[in-house]
Amino acid sequence: MKDTYNTIEFPVEGILHKDKNSKFFGYAFPIQAEDQLKPILDNLRKQHPHAGHFCYAYQIGTDAITYRTNDDGEPSNSAGMPIYGQIQSFAITNVLLVVVRVFGGVKLGVGGLITAYKTTAQLALTACEIVEKTIDVHFIISFDYKNMNKVMRVIKEKKLEIVSQEMEINEISMLPMGIIEVKTRKKNAEIVFDIFQTFFEIDIKRV
Repeated sequence: MKDTYNTIEFPVEGILHKDKNSKFFGYAFPIQAEDQLKPILDNLRKQHPHAGHFCYAYQIGTDAITYRTNDDGEPSNSAGMPIYGQIQSFAITNVLLVVVRVFGGVKLGVGGLITAYKTTAQLALTACEIVEKTIDVHFIISFDYKNMNKVMRVIKEKKLEIVSQEMEINEISMLPMGIIEVKTRKKNAEIVFDIFQTFFEIDIKRV
């Protein structure tokens, strides 16, 4: 079972490519959700007030992939798809690529635009640090306080990472209970779930 993916570690900004007096600025950003897109584009528009096109492509997800391309006024499929093609070529996800074009007075034609946007996206990704990350599964474990040691022993043995933990009062027994969120690599998730399922008075559910 594959439980890793490749993405970029840090943003790369303002990689410049010139073609017939037009300037193309390439940007790459690590993202986790679509709602991160608008603030990034708004910021780029402030940085490039004279630019005519802010074309982009992004891909988010590991098991279920979400992607989108935008030509932003350029001829259909001359910008967004060539940019997205580089995301596919580099085999990465959770990434946004934006290419900002400042028109230089000479039309490039559709073929020229495809090449320019593809090249700029490629240059931006080449400048990125690409890293491999694990696909993690999160669980919520709920238990009476008396079972704390049992729960913590499994967490330690299976090298689970604790995301958060809290204590509250069980509304039925009126005794203190623990709630811990843990995460583990996808390939270990079924084993971890089965272990906690066998315990009495300990509940586990996938987030």
